[in-house]
Amino acid sequence: MRLTTLLVVLLLGLVAASLALGDISLSWRDLLETLSGSPDATPQNAMIVFDLRLPRLLLALLVGAALATAGTIMLAVMRNPLAEPGVLGINSGAAAAVMAVIVLMPRPPVVLLPIAGFVGAVVMAAAVYLLAWRNGTSSLRIILIGIGLGALASAITTFLSAFGEIGDVQRAMIWLAGSVYEADMVKVRLLFFWLILPMAFAWISSRELDVIRFGDNSARSLGQPVDLVRGLMIVLCTLISGAAVAAAGLIGFVGLVAPHIASRLVGPSHARIFPVAALSGAILVMASDLLGRLALAPVQLPAGIVTALIGAPFFAYLLWGRQHARG
Repeated sequence: MRLTTLLVVLLLGLVAASLALGDISLSWRDLLETLSGSPDATPQNAMIVFDLRLPRLLLALLVGAALATAGTIMLAVMRNPLAEPGVLGINSGAAAAVMAVIVLMPRPPVVLLPIAGFVGAVVMAAAVYLLAWRNGTSSLRIILIGIGLGALASAITTFLSAFGEIGDVQRAMIWLAGSVYEADMVKVRLLFFWLILPMAFAWISSRELDVIRFGDNSARSLGQPVDLVRGLMIVLCTLISGAAVAAAGLIGFVGLVAPHIASRLVGPSHARIFPVAALSGAILVMASDLLGRLALAPVQLPAGIVTALIGAPFFAYLLWGRQHARG
């Protein structure tokens, strides 16, 4: 409880900083007046807070929590400390679909990009799971096939970018970098209502994830239908992570870093890991977006670049830890 309270306080501090800081910084007094609807608040400050910064931080919060939840599912189902939603080809499938829409369609509507990203993520995850099926599934087959299909989708993305118009490719690259630039309350509401059910089902399934984490044979001996549970968990992971990718592009490493932080803080029980991982993921994406806004102002770095700068050393640390343990 004390740890959760600390994370909530840190999250609220980031919320206040995200609303106050930026190209035009607001004093804490101006921020409080604007949030409280005081008659002293200026229309300009109200527009900055409610129309520009509030949707952006809410989208970052939802995306971070979603990616962390999906990453927690993947770590349990795959039983591999290096696994994340990208193992299912979600990121590469979304990237290939968005690149295809931008490059091959003349002036596609902006609303089509997140739809294409979600469809690409779902199709790739389904292909990975179906190809991994051999009278059942195994985490090793899913990982290997996911790596192979992900490489194929990345090759398609590179091919399209090589032959596309420069302006179209730049638009795609901005989306692929992963950011919450174009956040609005409509997108926030859609993502929120989409995530309610799959995230709730994931948290309800904490006991099943605790069991499957011990291995297929052990889980079967305890009466768990392993293939059914793994399939349902992969569906939940795809729905959650695919929606986050569709809303904000490819923000990497959150699904890897946040679950590991949570498990180190609260232990192996998924009933405790899920809320702490969701808070950690939200904090990570919000902090990355805020840092990207302030580090090179007025230039803004996409949140996906900042999370990569944080996540890549963490990934190397996990690799080193595994090698050190084996040695």
